[in-house]
Formats: sequence, structure tokens, C-alpha cells
Amino acid sequence: MATAEESPKTQSQTVLVVDDEVLVRMVIADYLRECGFRVIEAGSATEAITVLASPEPVDVVFSDVQMPGDMDGFGLATWVRRHQPWIKMLLTSGNARAAQTAGDLCEDGPLEQKPYHPTTILARIQQLLGR
Repeated sequence: MATAEESPKTQSQTVLVVDDEVLVRMVIADYLRECGFRVIEAGSATEAITVLASPEPVDVVFSDVQMPGDMDGFGLATWVRRHQPWIKMLLTSGNARAAQTAGDLCEDGPLEQKPYHPTTILARIQQLLGR
């Protein structure tokens, strides 16, 4: 799936994939690893904030909007914007009405609709990172 051309450019960049659906999270995380990214996985916004509050460098957060718990993907995006605004955010949702709110929180593009294709997410992440 990944080309040799993609790997050297992405090796030092980290994507935090946040989704409570383990199989969905694993598929996109594995694909991004094959493309040369360093990937950290989280099953909730709370887990993601724990990673973000650690010394672990993160370049992009790719998160589902709808997750169980005290905070959803919008809450996570708000937290990132307030506390670590240099980190790029990309949200995904199966709910079309979520696009407007996502657009307000993610200045580089609102939202990827579910179901998405992994190559589409790769292209969006590369766009966010300026490639």
C-alpha cells in the first residue's frame, strides 16, 4: 500500500488515532504505519488527552466524533485547540450534521465522512502536514 517514496518523509511524524471501535481504529492505524507514520492509538478522548499531555510528540490527531464517555471528538478538538494548537486535527463522523461543528474546530478542513477509504485519510493527513 505505501510506496518507498512516502516512508522517509513520514518516519518522524506521529498520528494519534482516536476511535472507540477497535477494528476501525486498527485498520486505519495499521495502514498509516505501512505508510511510514508513527501511530499511537487511543480508545477515547480521555486516553487521547493522556497521550497529548505526555512528552510524546504528536503531529496530527485523527478522531471519531462520536465516542462514549465524558468527551467526544468535538471536545477533544476543543481541548487540542486550547492546549496544543500546533497539533493538526482531523475528525470523522457518520453524521452529516457534524460537518459544520467540525469546520469550526478544524481550520484545515472540516470532516471526513464515514465510511472513509484509508487513502483518503492519508491524503488529508499529508495535506495537513503541508505535503
